[in-house]
Amino acid sequence: MFLRINPIPLVERLAGFLQDNIILSDSQPMSEFWSGFISHSILILSLAVIAIITDWVGKNIFVSVMKRVTKKTKTHWDDLLLSHKVFHRLAHLIPSYLVFILIPVALQGLSVWIFLLQTIVKIYIVIIIVRAINGLLKAFHELYQTFEIAKYKPIKGYIQIFQIIVYAIAAILALSFLMGKSPVYFITGLGAVSAVLLLIFKDVLLGFVASIQLSANDMVRPGDWITMPKFGADGDVIEITLTAVRIRNFDMTIISLPTYSMISDGFQNWRGMKEAGGRRIKRAMLIDLQSIRFVDDELLERLKKFKYIESYIENRQEEINKYNEKINSDAPAQYYGRRQTNIGIFRAYIQAYLQNSPNINTDMMLMTRQLPPANQGLPLEIYAFTNTTDWVAYEGIISDIFDHLLAVIHEFDLKTFQDPSGVDFQRLISLVK
Repeated sequence: MFLRINPIPLVERLAGFLQDNIILSDSQPMSEFWSGFISHSILILSLAVIAIITDWVGKNIFVSVMKRVTKKTKTHWDDLLLSHKVFHRLAHLIPSYLVFILIPVALQGLSVWIFLLQTIVKIYIVIIIVRAINGLLKAFHELYQTFEIAKYKPIKGYIQIFQIIVYAIAAILALSFLMGKSPVYFITGLGAVSAVLLLIFKDVLLGFVASIQLSANDMVRPGDWITMPKFGADGDVIEITLTAVRIRNFDMTIISLPTYSMISDGFQNWRGMKEAGGRRIKRAMLIDLQSIRFVDDELLERLKKFKYIESYIENRQEEINKYNEKINSDAPAQYYGRRQTNIGIFRAYIQAYLQNSPNINTDMMLMTRQLPPANQGLPLEIYAFTNTTDWVAYEGIISDIFDHLLAVIHEFDLKTFQDPSGVDFQRLISLVK
């Protein structure tokens, strides 16, 4: 019943009534200016009342109906439209359009005011539509986040680009309404200021190109651990936008980097490590060069008690004996023959110890190697991978490995190297005395 009422004839009748009857008395008739001013003011107030009533109807009927509909449906997207107030904003279009078509009726003969008020209403309608589209885009992005592909292909940068396009179109329409010219006039004029626009939106354009490259090549995703020493970034990516990448460092600080810096400066992504299921151990212990020697029979028998290398020592010794017998020389064995060394057996022990460790991923690279001797001794490096990528567990595994190796190294008559301390100098002084 309410929807069948046409307000235009009612406003026309009200305008005619006010125009004919806004007179104080027959003896003191009201001037034409004040008569028109009062009648038009009353009509404008009437339009305001109509707008308020229709806006109230839109909010309490249209939005209420949409709430009931979304509750009955099993889909999630309509709930997101409701939560981002898309329906609330669209409801404002009804009173806005109604006021737009009633302004010429209420302000007959006032062309300047009609143009001004209708322009304001048109701009307001554009703002409503822009806000509704903005809410729709946010709802779409939130819905996209629920899919598995969102972990690999973030689209927030593309959403922001679309928002910028919508805002640009809205600004052009607003200017065209104010100046009474076609939007094509302003679009063609953009070519003349393209250099200025490129300068103003340089970061946006660079970020847009960079975000496309990052997404197309799957270079970084939210949740990836990345490091960029140049910017002091070392943590997890929490958000990728059109112009910035936000990273939460491990010290819980948040750093924002320009998106295009990810392409221009480069970064290290640790995602491959997490996907592989193992984190690399690449750490060396320094062996005192003066403690390295050939093993004698006594040491050899003592080292056979280690179950990890018992078979290694026997097989290795058998191989050496065969080689020495084959040479068949009268020279002393220490000049021509092969002999086992404590550093070689210790290296074999580390290899066997790691292979039997439940915390080491034996399907990945596993190696114990010697690095070139240096002033601080012989670096004996462990190159292996743990079976976990968790940082705390990873550090615990490394500590356990080196705790054991540093404690057992003396059984091989080896010593670790360390710079002289104050205690060493005190002992030296006491020996001199």
